[in-house]
Order: sequence, then structure tokens, then C-alpha cells
Amino acid sequence: MDQYIGKLLDNRYEILELIGVGGMARVYKARCHRLNRLVAVKILRDDLAQDAELRRRFHDESHAVAMLSHPNIVAVYDVSRSSDIEYIVMELIDGITLKQYMQKKGNKLNWREALHFITQIVKALGHAHSRGIIHRDIKPHNIMVLRDGSVKVADFGIARVTSGGHSTLTQEALGSVHYISPEQARGSHIDERSDLYSAGVVLYEMITGRLPFEGDTPVSVAIQHINSIPLSPREIDPTIPEALEAITMKAMAPDPDNRYPSADAMLADLEEFRKNPNINFDFSASEFHPEEEDVDRTQIHTVPPRTSAGRREMPASKPERQDRRARRIEEEEDDEEDERRGPNWPVIGAVAAILVFVAALVFIMFSTVFSGSFQPGNTQRVPTVTGLLYSEASQDTSLLGDFTLEIVQEKESDKPAGTILSQDPTANSAVTADTGTVIQVVVSTGQANEVRMPDVTGQDYLSANTQLKNLASENGLNLKIDFTTKTEYNDEVEKDYVISTIPAEGEALADGDTVYLVVSLGKDTQPVDMPGLLGKTEDMARKMLDSVGLSVGGVQHEYSDDYPKGQVCFQSVNEGTKVEQGTAINLIISDGPDPNSQPVPTEVTKDVMFALPDVGAVVNVEVYDSQGNKVHSGSYDTNLQSGFELELKGTGTQVYSVYVEGHKMYDQTVDFDS
Repeated sequence: MDQYIGKLLDNRYEILELIGVGGMARVYKARCHRLNRLVAVKILRDDLAQDAELRRRFHDESHAVAMLSHPNIVAVYDVSRSSDIEYIVMELIDGITLKQYMQKKGNKLNWREALHFITQIVKALGHAHSRGIIHRDIKPHNIMVLRDGSVKVADFGIARVTSGGHSTLTQEALGSVHYISPEQARGSHIDERSDLYSAGVVLYEMITGRLPFEGDTPVSVAIQHINSIPLSPREIDPTIPEALEAITMKAMAPDPDNRYPSADAMLADLEEFRKNPNINFDFSASEFHPEEEDVDRTQIHTVPPRTSAGRREMPASKPERQDRRARRIEEEEDDEEDERRGPNWPVIGAVAAILVFVAALVFIMFSTVFSGSFQPGNTQRVPTVTGLLYSEASQDTSLLGDFTLEIVQEKESDKPAGTILSQDPTANSAVTADTGTVIQVVVSTGQANEVRMPDVTGQDYLSANTQLKNLASENGLNLKIDFTTKTEYNDEVEKDYVISTIPAEGEALADGDTVYLVVSLGKDTQPVDMPGLLGKTEDMARKMLDSVGLSVGGVQHEYSDDYPKGQVCFQSVNEGTKVEQGTAINLIISDGPDPNSQPVPTEVTKDVMFALPDVGAVVNVEVYDSQGNKVHSGSYDTNLQSGFELELKGTGTQVYSVYVEGHKMYDQTVDFDS
């Protein structure tokens, strides 16, 4: 039987059953007797616990991870360090791993379901990275899928511990090596982008149903991460959206500088794709591959059929989106073939004749079009600026060249204000340096009775609405003011204040126009889940609130029979409630039981009979009280006795646990008041 089953850790956590075994630790289902809830307890393996440095890092980093509080991260409740055991206490998840979920689904997920999962994973990584924590072992085995479809990332910090002093890739590492970044495989410096690479591999596996690289040994897989390029997802399944493929391959770029710089950046693209699956990003999957000289081409182009899952092969027919490297390699092969055949003199002669003809044609065109450039006085052509806005044309150096604009007259016209009505010299005329490079222009001031959009930015939308309605009334205009359609978050402009307007300030207003006020929604604060603070110290509660963007409001102290002195016994918002970031949470801290209202109990002595198991042998029996204190130890011959009697002292109702030969047999309740 497992040595920990039935054991009570720190007089609080009763180990019930083994629920998981990993390379670092064993995970048990346990009951917290203090808060009467089920938890998961992860105990460091005995052989690893002998390493003092490993134990120290396990303890310190588990404490750091305990500061994380995010709906997509498995919560850590407690970290314990004693003379003979290291363990952490986490929330007990009712679900399965993402790997198990994928296997149940036939290994490949619908891309919409994959998008749902990867978005939550990246959110979890973003929260951890903002706290300076790198996971280092993102893989489907460490991601839990709950019954409601949400996911929680587990084992934060544990991967950091395993990386120390255990860099050799063995068969035990095969489960993780499929997801490690090239810099991890090389043993180089890693940062948050290494987690994003692993997340990209997880996304690749979800949408394609296969891993990007396979091999017989962990080392061979790691080498492929460094030197090889995987098949693009759409080569495996053409129904995968191009934008999702681009996101996947950008996350999996071999060079960290070509990946997303942060989880927030990757999340932004995922959100844009979710809103519009047909979006075209300003990057493509092929941009994130290294140059040919840096990769193992045998892993990129092979002759069908495929010889190894996940390696790129040259299709039988060339697709329109053929990889640029493939084209370059073919060109190089063509050049080599030409060199083997020797010079083709007829072709060379024909090419030479064509080049001479083209050169002559270009010379003639150049001489005709730009003949003024060769005339005395350095003649130049005057650009066309008539019909352009003066504010734009005067700043366009590519249009003006050496010319500058000078306003010589402003007059009313039916053209919008600021429009250039005429120019001198005229467009396309030839001028010399002696003539000058100044173009004199006449600019429109608009119509005489034209009403222009005033500047209402920085005002609250109600005041801006009133000002615009008064302007319309004074000028006999029928304007529609819309301040509800266009709203956006803004970190600089206060909520309900105008960010900008359409049309912009100074533009003409006409009868029947609609004026849109772009109104600020304030800072983009996403609602967060209220953490559970009951039973925590005030310092811990403050840290937990700060980690999710909440603050502490009022703090009071009261007597409490339910919570020891110094622990939070009341929070103004219940655990799990959605709360806007920045909300202040009021707390009440327990001062312990009220000494004036607590009667001093009188201990009562009572003879209590305990039953023995009918095993026909001499057994060792131990009895513990509810605080874990041993109150009796003795040996009994079950051939002669069916039970034994103890004289116990106590008050109220007490529960005693009976262990036979080190195994818990039963609990017996004793009522000292009866």
C-alpha cells in the first residue's frame, strides 16, 4: 500500500488516494480538514527529495507560483516544507488533460475548438509572464479540460525546477521534447517566447492531428526542432484557415525574434482571427523559416510518399503558394544542370541582341520624356498640385521635389476649404533654376455660409451633443448627433468623454449630415474572478487582490469563532464573482473567539470502548484525537479480545481515529456531554 495513503500532513491534509504520477512528483486526492474541502496534493518524489538544492528550488518557486491567480491557471493553495517531505496543495480539477481530450476526439480538433482552447492557454501564459514566471513545459499533458469547456494550465514553476541539473534528453523526456523550443533543445537562454513556441506546437497538434516532428529518440526530435521545418498546417489539411496557419507558424518560428514578442501580442491576433476568420495578416507562414543554409533540407523536401510524419515534402503538383526556398533550390539545380551541359551559343547570341535593343529603346524614351533635363539651365517639370489640399500637398516632398508652395490668394468657392484652386507656373510646364522653384497657389476658403465642425474633443458627450445641436439650430441645419454607435476603450481619455469626431474638426457640415462622437469607455479593464480570501492572512489577501488588479478597501477587525486570529473572516465580494479591475474589496480580519462570550469548558472523563478487527492475530493499535495527537498505543490479541476500553478526557464532541498496523480502520465519535 502507498506510504502516504491515510496519512495526515501537518494535521490538516488527509491523503485519500493516488490520482497521478509524474516525473517529478506523485499527486494525491486529499481532504483539507480545516476548510472541509477536497484538494490535490503534489508530493516531491522521494529520490528527488534527497537533493537539498532541488528541494529548495521546488519550495521557493512553488511559493512564487502560489501568487498566480487566474481562471485559466490551476490555483495553488499552500506550500509546505518539513524535514522529510515537500508538497504543494492545489485545487482539485474535475476534468481530463487536453492530451486525453484530443485522443478521445481522434487526435484532431475542429479549428474553432482549437481556437477556443489556445486562447485560454495564451491568456494563462500572459498572466504568468507578467509575474515573471516562465512555464517551460507547455504541452497538452499539462493542460486540464474542465466539463464546461474551460481549460486550466497546470505545473507552473515545476518545469523550471526540472530544467536545473537535468539537461540530458532521455526517453523519459520524450513527452516534453515534442513541444520544446529550439533554444531549449540547444540549452540556450530562454524567455517568455519559449512558452509561446510550445503553445504554437500545441495549436499545430490540435488543428492537424499530428506533431510537427517525430523521432525514435528524444535527441532526434530535439535536433529536428533546431534544424528542420515542419509541414505547414494547410499542407496537411487545406481546410485550415490561412490566418490560423500564419498565427501557428509565427508562434513556432525557430528564431525567437521572429515569434510573437509577448503572449498579449499573440492573443491580439487570435482575437482578430476570432472576429474575422478571413482576415489577412501582414505576414505569412513562410516568413518565419530560417534561410536554406541554416536548415536540414533533407527534412524539408523529400520524395513522396512521406517517410516521417511532420516533415515537409515536395507535392506531386506545385501549388500556387509554393515555398520560396523550394523555388530557390530548383533554380540552383537548374543552374547546375546548365553548367553541366556547357554554353548554349545560339541562345547567348539571341539574348545579347535583345539586350542591345532594349538598351537603345530605353535611351530613346529617356531622351524624349526627360529631354528638358539636358537643356541649359537645368530645366525641371512643374508638378500638378491643383485640386489637392494645401495642407497635404505642401508636405509631400516626393511630389514637389525641389519646389515649394506659396499661398498668394484665398477665396470662396464650392470646393472644400484648403483646396488648391489654381497654380502658377502651370502643371507640367518647364522651368529653369533662374525662373525659380516656387509655385504660387490660390486656395479655397469654402462657401461663404459654410458651417464647420467645431472642436468638441475632451468634452463629455452630453456637453458636446448640446453644443452641436445649438450650432445646427443657429445655422438652420438638420444634424443627427450619434454618440452611441462609436465607442472605444482609451487609457488617456476619461470614460464618457469625446476622443474624436467624424467629420473631424474644421470639415464642412451640410444639412442632413450625421455627426459621430467617438466616446471613451475608459480604460480597458476586463472583469476578473474574485479570489477566495477567507482563511488567508491580511498580507496574503492583499497580494492575491493585487495580482488580479483589485485593491483593498476598508479593513476591520472582529471576533470570530470560525477563523483563527489574523485570518480573513469576511470579504465584501463573494469568491468567483466577476469584478471589474480596480474595484476595492472590504475585508474583516478575525481577532479569534470573543473571550467574554466563550465559556470555559469543563473536561469530562469517560470510559470509551473501541472495537478490534477479527483478524485472528496480535495487532498493534494506535488511537489519535482530532488534532492528530496520539492518545493510545498498544498490542492486542484479536483471538482473545474483540475490543478494548480507554479512559478519555475531553469536552463536547470529539472524533478519534483508530489505526491498526499503521492503517486507518475507522473513526469513532465520543460525546463527552452525554
